[in-house]
Amino acid sequence: MCYEVGCRIVAPMSTVTTPGAGVRPAAVPRARLDWRLRFGALSLIWGFSFLLIKVGTDGYAPFQVTLGRLVFGAAVLVAAMAVKRERLPRGARTWLRLTVAAFLLNALPFSLFAYAELTIPSTLAGVCNATSPLWGMALSLVALSEDRPTRLRVAGLGLGFLGVLTVLGAWQGFHGLDATGTAMALLASLSYPVGWIYVRRTLAGTGHSHLSMTGAQLLLATVQLAVVTPLFTSFPSRFPLVPLLAVAALGALGTGLAVLVQYGLVAEVGPTTAQMVTYFIPVIATAAGVAILGESLTWTTPVGAAIVLAGAALTQARPKPRTPRPEVTPG
Repeated sequence: MCYEVGCRIVAPMSTVTTPGAGVRPAAVPRARLDWRLRFGALSLIWGFSFLLIKVGTDGYAPFQVTLGRLVFGAAVLVAAMAVKRERLPRGARTWLRLTVAAFLLNALPFSLFAYAELTIPSTLAGVCNATSPLWGMALSLVALSEDRPTRLRVAGLGLGFLGVLTVLGAWQGFHGLDATGTAMALLASLSYPVGWIYVRRTLAGTGHSHLSMTGAQLLLATVQLAVVTPLFTSFPSRFPLVPLLAVAALGALGTGLAVLVQYGLVAEVGPTTAQMVTYFIPVIATAAGVAILGESLTWTTPVGAAIVLAGAALTQARPKPRTPRPEVTPG
């Protein structure tokens, strides 16, 4: 989760490779199979992340879950950088901007989701995460001059937020819904597009690889949580194994490995295809929460989630370029 919203926005930061003339045709089918397998794995990893957060908070405080997640995630990226012999970015200005990005894209949303799942089911958190494309579209119309509104995209925005109201059961007065936890999950979803727009405006085109930039970003987020966590939590008196394993998996797989897989997909198949993972995450999160955690499910959640995803799909629609009419010269 968390980076799917930035697939299209972060494209300028990614190094897109195109096959050279010497690539043999026999290698093409295998490459297609590879990216589809990675796409499916990424959907599962991010879909199960909300379940892992719920299990982690059963044994540890939310800030501790977030800190552990960032430690394990940063460790994976640092190891990948060591293997590829890449260095961290340089320049005080770059690091200052990465500090802001780390807060908006990692420290803040990760912590908000962890706190939210103290009082709301993981299924609802997964659906709230699916609203990120809607927030991103609304914000990009204001913050990014190149994103022009169209009737289709505005309709998608309205449809998506209608889906949010359906999930929350607005006509029932939000009965049985924890308002604070839901607001935290929605705020976490809003934080992602805010962060990606900030990255696009300040860090795109720096010349550094996406691996070094993301590695530095996770390291900075880890430092932020390492400072905050002792101020609001006490050191655990015991370390329950299952929640600890959940936090380790959440960090190593859901944060570290998932970022590597996602950027690889963006580079190989493009941001439009890669961002389609967004539409599978709430489905998997809901199935995992119901089947494994035994969370209750009312009709408003799947129906509202389907409306949200339909609206999100419309917000990503791009108008077809007009084909110029051939000029007719008098004979």
